[in-house]
Amino acid sequence: MTSTILAHPAASDRQFFRACFTAMAFVLVSGFVVQLALGRSSFNAPLIVHLHAVVFMGWVGIVLAQSWLATGGNIAMHRQLGKLALVWAITMIVFGTLVTLAATQTGRTPFFFQPQHFLIANPMTLLGFAGLLIAAIALRQQTDWHARLQVGAFVMLMGPGFGRLIPMPLLTPYAFETAGLVALLVPAIGMLRDWRVHGRPHPAWLWGTGVLIAVMVLARMLAFSPVGAAIYESATAGSIVAGTDGLAFPPPPPGPM
Repeated sequence: MTSTILAHPAASDRQFFRACFTAMAFVLVSGFVVQLALGRSSFNAPLIVHLHAVVFMGWVGIVLAQSWLATGGNIAMHRQLGKLALVWAITMIVFGTLVTLAATQTGRTPFFFQPQHFLIANPMTLLGFAGLLIAAIALRQQTDWHARLQVGAFVMLMGPGFGRLIPMPLLTPYAFETAGLVALLVPAIGMLRDWRVHGRPHPAWLWGTGVLIAVMVLARMLAFSPVGAAIYESATAGSIVAGTDGLAFPPPPPGPM
């Protein structure tokens, strides 16, 4: 799995990855701040939403700290924090799934998403994130793969950030996919930089991009299948949305969007 890029690393590689993580963190935080400033979100959300936010923003902080530690040469602390990151990632998958389930069961799915698709696509995205993260950890001795797969894992989480900055209602019925695909700007920039600095794009970028696209395609196929309908029916049984059409878009909220 050793590549020619690993054999001839650029001195600026770590600075580039630090810039990637910092820029993605800025986008994520900006998306939520903009929604709060516009009054589209508030602190009156259910407890599970707040716990989810703390866990996910904590992940952003951990990744940023790891990136800056690696760039500063503190590899020992970077590795120690990596142990916490692995446990934190498991917590993210749990809370990300729980908050998706809670939103679906209480009829709080964003009106530009179909509840059945939302219920299935969110957890599948988290599984794609987990797969890339596990691969990055497994290849931690091969720093060229490790860093790029870490970026790919972060890209899997960028949909909610970009989705809060682009006109999602105008992108229906493919708002979910559009928000995720916008995030592919990051690996695209990475591939272009590798081409300029190393002579060719690193294959890790293709793996990250491929996982994101595969998850989106598979999630839509599953959501629109009888299996998806059965999952939605089971997940919403006994809730206020039980018996509703999971592929019908919820009504938009009153007032200007």
